Amino acid sequence: MTLGSIDRYAKSLIKEAGHKIRVSFFNTIEIDSKADANDLVTNIDREVEQFFISRIKRDFPEHRILGEEGFGDDIQALDGIIWMLDPIDGTMNFIHQKRNFAISLGIYVDGVGMLGYIYDVMLDDLYHATKGEGAYFNDERLPKLEITPLTDAIIGINASWVAPNRYINNEKIIELIRRCRGTRSYGSAAMELAYVSSGRLDAYMSMRLSPWDIAGGIIIAQEVGAVATNMKGETPGLLGQDTFIVARPGLHKDILTNYIRLKG
Repeated sequence: MTLGSIDRYAKSLIKEAGHKIRVSFFNTIEIDSKADANDLVTNIDREVEQFFISRIKRDFPEHRILGEEGFGDDIQALDGIIWMLDPIDGTMNFIHQKRNFAISLGIYVDGVGMLGYIYDVMLDDLYHATKGEGAYFNDERLPKLEITPLTDAIIGINASWVAPNRYINNEKIIELIRRCRGTRSYGSAAMELAYVSSGRLDAYMSMRLSPWDIAGGIIIAQEVGAVATNMKGETPGLLGQDTFIVARPGLHKDILTNYIRLKG
């Protein structure tokens, strides 16, 4: 099975899953919370993840799956082919707004991201990339990102990191926000990665993201020249939660060097 055929297969799965999600609005959605009362999950998240897993295990039994809802494999190492899936990234938006959420998928081979997808379900927009072959918004190739100074930049950041918190020096974040042109928060890491890749945002940062939040988006972002690391400037971890920042070239270094001060 070639990378191209896996790519076509993944796209067909994503579109079919998106249809299932849109149809779900005509039925009752069951809502639960995880460890955090605001960390929501629905029966649709679970059903969509199980749909992906059943198909992948049927057609690619040697592949492994790391899914947010825990129905996939117990991944302790990145060898082989691994599908990293968030069936609905932005579940709170899915529940409350019925928009601004996405299917996020990255396919990795021995720890290297080869295929990345972010699917805006309600707009039927697919951001996708194959390593070394550029990134696309539907059928339109995304251009390489140009350098943008902080004073002209729009940054994706959750307002909770501006308030005092145990992860980062919030005074430096306040300084960052005062220097940049503006901020946005969309409530979906995948969507914000898609927006950086397509130039709608210039940077996005978060203190706690899981592999399935970023696995697909990193591949897309890197194909247009964005820089994606954790807050220490290292390759983001894909076996557990990590800090995360993705930005246009130049801007990434400016933010990381001058405005990020982690605690602990």
